[in-house]
Amino acid sequence: MRQENDIQKLVRTLRARAPDDAAELLARESPEFIRDALELLPDRHARKVAEYLPPQRRPIKTHTDGKDLAIPEAIVELMDPIPASVAVGTTVAAAVEAVRRAQVPTELTYLYITDDGDKLVGLVVLRDLMLSEADATVDQIMLASPFALHVDMPLSEACKAAVRRHYPVYPVVDAENRLLGQVRGWRLFEQQIIEISAQPGQMVGVQKEERSFTPLFSAFLKRHPWLQLNLLTAFIAAFVVGSFTGTIEKIVALAAFLPVLAGQSGNTGCQALAITLRGLALGDVDKRPKLHLVLREGALGIANGLLVGLVAAAAMWFYASQQPESASQAPMLALVILLAMSGSCLMSGISGVLIPLGLRRVGADPAVASAIFLTTVTDIVGMGLMLGLATTLVL
Repeated sequence: MRQENDIQKLVRTLRARAPDDAAELLARESPEFIRDALELLPDRHARKVAEYLPPQRRPIKTHTDGKDLAIPEAIVELMDPIPASVAVGTTVAAAVEAVRRAQVPTELTYLYITDDGDKLVGLVVLRDLMLSEADATVDQIMLASPFALHVDMPLSEACKAAVRRHYPVYPVVDAENRLLGQVRGWRLFEQQIIEISAQPGQMVGVQKEERSFTPLFSAFLKRHPWLQLNLLTAFIAAFVVGSFTGTIEKIVALAAFLPVLAGQSGNTGCQALAITLRGLALGDVDKRPKLHLVLREGALGIANGLLVGLVAAAAMWFYASQQPESASQAPMLALVILLAMSGSCLMSGISGVLIPLGLRRVGADPAVASAIFLTTVTDIVGMGLMLGLATTLVL
């Protein structure tokens, strides 16, 4: 049986590696050794490593009663122990010796400087430490009052801080600035990539926890409720169209342009939605007034709607003029398409901003099923506007 110090040594290596690399290294060990090593890793990192292990070598369960286990979204879940630190006033020679005594000196990026109360005072880059005079003190070469992550900081806020700073390692402190641990930058960037890559799926009701190896029944339970909601909203749009059955029967040409209008306004809204979700993930949305973003996307929507509407209006004019029953109505039908396209694209652009902001306001995930709600709004407004204008202006 492997000794405990062998497990501890491997665990230190696993903590410093990405989950896929750690899993490749751990898969060479016995099942008992894998189980013991994963129990010593932070819960979040252990689960990620286990996901990359071959199924037959996963000693921990990722599901209980068919449900995913909750994973805390706190920075402490990604935190590693401090590899080396020295007190204020320590000489460079003594600091170098402290680095040599570190359990895994090759993993050191910074040497942390603390006071008598273990409060973070500064940090020293190892290169500067090795190039300094032996009798100098760390106070003379350290970076004073470095940026640090708070132990209770949500992962989303920590990821935003990492995006702006790009540091390889971040110290973690408590409310009194006591040094508790450190978080490697690649782990924060990994988390940010997961959040952003999950957005397209969340927009259509796919939860971010679902992966390609998620059990079939569990994936079904996650997805199906959103499809039922989508069906309900589709019925609402169908009701709007059904209210203008008489108009469609008299002007058959309108039926051919309903999917054109829905597609263009939907794409315009999805563009605005994607930019808004990206801004929420990176913290850009909170840097400017929300009204500015709404006006910006509204202006883009109506500008794109006018240009696309002109092309669609020309197509309607040509199409209607070829139909004996609507040839005389071709100019007015072209105007209807132009106005409806412009108005629906304007509304879809504004909705692409207001829907995720509204979801965040009520405490919901801004990305969850946003596209379903957006599709409902664009279909109702676009089709209702076109059929209503045709009823008013043509009939």
